[in-house]
Parts: sequence; C-alpha cells; structure tokens
Amino acid sequence: MAAKKNKVLILGAGLVGRPMALDLARGNEFSVGIADISEDRLGTFTETNITTHQADLSNSGNLEILTQGYDFFINAVPGHMGFSCLKVLAQTGKPVVDIAFYPENPLDLDQLAKNSGSCVVCDMGVAPGMSHLLTGYAASKMDHVTKAFIYVGGLPKIRTQPWEYKAVFSPSDVIEEYLRPARLVEHGKTVIKEALSEAELMDFDGVGTLEAFNSDGLRSLVSTIKADYMAEKTLRYPGHIDKIKFLKQGGFFDENPVFLNGRSIVPRELTQQILFPQWSLKPGEEDITVMKIEVEGLLDNHKTVYEFNLFDQYDRESGIHSMARTTGYAATVTLRLLSNGYFSSPGIHMPEMIGQNEKIVQFILQGLRERNVHYLQRCL
Repeated sequence: MAAKKNKVLILGAGLVGRPMALDLARGNEFSVGIADISEDRLGTFTETNITTHQADLSNSGNLEILTQGYDFFINAVPGHMGFSCLKVLAQTGKPVVDIAFYPENPLDLDQLAKNSGSCVVCDMGVAPGMSHLLTGYAASKMDHVTKAFIYVGGLPKIRTQPWEYKAVFSPSDVIEEYLRPARLVEHGKTVIKEALSEAELMDFDGVGTLEAFNSDGLRSLVSTIKADYMAEKTLRYPGHIDKIKFLKQGGFFDENPVFLNGRSIVPRELTQQILFPQWSLKPGEEDITVMKIEVEGLLDNHKTVYEFNLFDQYDRESGIHSMARTTGYAATVTLRLLSNGYFSSPGIHMPEMIGQNEKIVQFILQGLRERNVHYLQRCL
C-alpha cells in the first residue's frame, strides 16, 4: 500500500502561489491544493495534478471549510487580507508557512497558535524571510550586534520607461511599501522614518548602480534582534524614487474620496488601476532579484562581519520569475522542514528565531541550492 501523502493547501494563486504549488507537487511527497478567487488564475492548473478551489478567502467561513481537508498550509494572499487568513489558519492546530505582507504583528497570534497546537513560521519569503533568517543566524554567532543592514529589490532585467519597474509580487503590496512608515533602529531604539527617505546609490555586481531607500522591511527584527543600528532598504533603478514621490506628494495615493462629475473616486484606487497593467510582469519578461545582508558585531571583543549576497535571475527553462522563485521556494523548503518534523514547536515563529538553529539554516540553504537559488556567504 502506498504511503499516505501529506495534503498541502496554498492560499493565493498569483505569481508566487503558482511556482510554490508546482514545486510541492513534484514527486510523491505531497498532494497539493490551491485556492483563489480568480477563475483565470486557477485555470492555469488544468494540465497539472493540483486540486483547485475557487473561493473568496477574505470570507473566514469559506476558509474554515477549506482547511478541514488539508494537513499543511501556505498563506500567500495579498497583504490586505493576510492577517485575517493567518488568524483562521493558526486555529487549525496544523503547521503553517506564511508569506503574506500585512501591517499587523503576527506575534499577536502567538497564544492562539499555541493553544491550538499550530506551528507557524511567518514572513518566510525572500525579504522578509531569508533576510531575517540569515540576520538571525549571524546575530546568534555574536555577543553583540552593532549593525544589521538589508538591501533588497526585485527588478525587471530590461529597463523601460517611464517606470523602469515591474511588480514581481502583488502591486497593491508594492504601493503599500512606498506608503507605510519605515521602522529602523538607531542607537538601540526604534525610530520611524518616511518610506522612500534617505536614498543612497549602491553598486552591485551584474546589475550596476541602484538606489536604496528606507522601507518597512525590518518588521519583527526591531523587537527580536538587539542591535545598535538596523535598517532595511529597498532597491530600484536610479530615478524611480522621484517618480513615486511625485505621485505620493501629488495626492495620487490618497484614500480620501474626491468628487468628479457627481461620482466619488478614491485617488489611490484610480492610480492602482492605471499603474497595475503597466507594472505587471508578462509571461517571458525577465526579472532579477538582488539582496545584500550585512551584520556586524562583536565576538569576544573582536569585530566580526557576516555578509550574504543573492543575485538571481528569471529561469528561462521553467518560465518562473526570479522573485517568485526566491520567495516561493523559501516557503516550500520551510514547509518541507515542518513536514519532516525538524521543527514543530506550537506558536508563531519568525525566521530570525529559527535562524538561530544551525541545522535549520543549512537545511533551508541546501533546499534552495537544489532549486538553483544560491546565497553567497562571507565572514570577515
């Protein structure tokens, strides 16, 4: 008799959801289902062995029914509904990997997950995700962290005007990244700065010069890692910041309605409708993912520096975008970590927490290497 397969449900069939489903469906390890409200997105799975569920996942009742037939979950819905979905999943008593980008603090659900017995690893994409895992890993090797800086960006390989940008994940989450105030650490204390602020130019091998700006990517790191200075900066091609600031300062992202010809219009919603088709990555359009993590500190009163670099490109053979691969495979490898029983503690766990375990870090890095995603490490 064949061994029973673990059943995995992925919430969200977008750019990242699809590669995750295909990765998990390979081999005989999992039986995979995927849920989304879009019939068109689910239609791309007709030639696969993946079960599709068309459902409004913002409806907790719908989600609760879906969870009853599955053993593991990956939460990959857009940020505006990510936390509410996670709240439902954390009550199932089953393992969860979460990559939804929402403003709420997932640690607020820690007791809920502990009560149900759910082991939940949150923010487990590329950034947040691997950025936090490797920062936590480096920090665990030091007596005191002086600096931890993360620089990360997903970009189109070919620059085209006017934006020189394509959304390699949910475009609404991109706009949120430009608007949400950034939390940083300075002199050991959390400070709030405007997104897009403190721009600087940086050079990267294989890419050239990029501009970096403050964004709210540290998330849980501001409270889980003690450091004198910490920041996460998003990377874009030079000039992109000024274009976004023009829209932001001009009111194009405002959420207060304006009236035009007797009709109420929300500027942000209109802007999104205009931008999203222009920002959407089309099949075959190539992208790159660039990340540099620098963690500096003291070990036995000696300066120690850990540096991790990622440069990844669109996979022409599979047709899967780089950001989808680097984000999605971090989640699927982590799900395999949970399914193999290598980590099972109930509660909400952030990547930097599990990153303190050497075996977990090496398991995830090896799983990514097997999927041709390579992080280069230097210790100085």
